[in-house]
Amino acid sequence: MNGISKDLISVLEFLLPGFISAWIFYGLTSYAKPSQFERVVQALIFTLFIQGFVQGFAALFKYSITFLGGPWEYFKFWKWDESFSLLSSIVLALVFGVCLSHYSNNDKFHSFLRNKGVTRETSFPSEWFGTFLNNVTFVVLHLHDERRLYGWPIEWPSEPTAGYFVIRDPSWLVGKRERRISGVKDILVAVKDVKWVEFLEKTWEQKNG
Repeated sequence: MNGISKDLISVLEFLLPGFISAWIFYGLTSYAKPSQFERVVQALIFTLFIQGFVQGFAALFKYSITFLGGPWEYFKFWKWDESFSLLSSIVLALVFGVCLSHYSNNDKFHSFLRNKGVTRETSFPSEWFGTFLNNVTFVVLHLHDERRLYGWPIEWPSEPTAGYFVIRDPSWLVGKRERRISGVKDILVAVKDVKWVEFLEKTWEQKNG
């Protein structure tokens, strides 16, 4: 039993950086969390990347002390042991998770690959998410009861099946007329009550210009 416990602890320590990166990634992006098995596989993949960087840094550190000298002489009595290796992998896991989240939220990496003809995909979890992110403008929500709500979206669901819209300065559109909802700053609308969404042209920018 003691042998099994030690092996289990060793496996968890090995996978810990990957789990940390995955935890940060799903905490900072709108991607749905996969199944438990897929999370373990993902943590293993992340861990392999992180451990590769750690081993590279360790080799560079030892080479610098041995051959370069100079300022590195101050570290000649410092050993790269297991504790420091674990600490380094955790720090790299934090950096890796934040960087992965950053490029998943702004589509820069996939945009570069699309320009090179490598892929046609985006880094966003869905077309719904990407459309709202790329269209910062007033919207019209068409409800199932045929009413139309106009306003500025402060928040919106990450997926089209669950969640709420938060509409700032809402108005009802009746025909071609706009009826402001007096005394209301924000209004919540369940996504299940919305048939479709219109993204309006930025005519106010043209007027200001």
